[in-house]
Amino acid sequence: MSKSSKALTAAKLNDLVLGCFSNVKPSETLDHLSRFLSTWGGSDKLFMLIQYAVKLIAPFAQLRANVQYKAGLRKSPTSRAAESYNKIGSLVGDARMLWRIWGLLPIFQWLISLERNPPATRKLLTIERLQGWSMLAYYPLEHLYYLVSHKIVPSSLPSPTTIFSSKKKRINLDANWLGIWSTRFWALYVILHFAHLWEDRKLLKQRQASLRKAKGTGLTPAEKSELVQRWDAFWSEVVINLGYLPLTVHWSLEKGLFKNDVWVGVFGMIASVASFRTGWKATALAPVLPTPEVKEEKKEEISTPVTGYDVSTS
Repeated sequence: MSKSSKALTAAKLNDLVLGCFSNVKPSETLDHLSRFLSTWGGSDKLFMLIQYAVKLIAPFAQLRANVQYKAGLRKSPTSRAAESYNKIGSLVGDARMLWRIWGLLPIFQWLISLERNPPATRKLLTIERLQGWSMLAYYPLEHLYYLVSHKIVPSSLPSPTTIFSSKKKRINLDANWLGIWSTRFWALYVILHFAHLWEDRKLLKQRQASLRKAKGTGLTPAEKSELVQRWDAFWSEVVINLGYLPLTVHWSLEKGLFKNDVWVGVFGMIASVASFRTGWKATALAPVLPTPEVKEEKKEEISTPVTGYDVSTS
């Protein structure tokens, strides 16, 4: 066999093995997923979905093991699958809390932007200011909870007031107390967001009425699309907050709200699916408009700064 034929065979083998991806067509879904997961919020929404999905799967795996044990189909009522799911959920929840260690930065950015670009009404401005301040309390308490619970920061620190005193006083940092109060400020944010949504609803109805009044012959496709998108975003936020509200109340109480932890998975799953859907739609490429003279307004989106976590009392 000549050198040229050998080189040709090697090239074909190279193309066949190393170049096998030439047979794979470009995927818009893969491109969309890459855009979505390349953002901090997108990755967190995916891991939140995983976290609460396994919280729902684990109890059913354990229930299945119990039924099989009573029926004599297995030697032990312990479900290894349930244990694995619980471990995955704990690891993901812990990782999500660690990634939120920079959570204060976008809050500062949001509050600075809020004063320079205030919302449509004074009520909304007040609500968003209160929401921002609730997050300024939430994040440091959560960060401190995480550090204390992992024994990175000691549970007892010397008081700064004793620097010039012979009496040594110490400040006790209780991880349970820190976790409860951090979620109480998160609960305040969620409650305020319902007030925000109420104002948003009134503004949306006003916008819809003004468009219909101005257009006696009917709304244009662009105006209809705008209203559909705004109402869709509104109801998505309603669903997300309906999922978050019972969770924040549960984690804000020392004894909790639910006796069965399955409810945490249920409401967490509701919030995570709605959040994932919202984030997925937000990272979709804008459709190409048929007429170049019609331009779509780009609206700045301020995402919910919190995503939820499990404290030791949950």
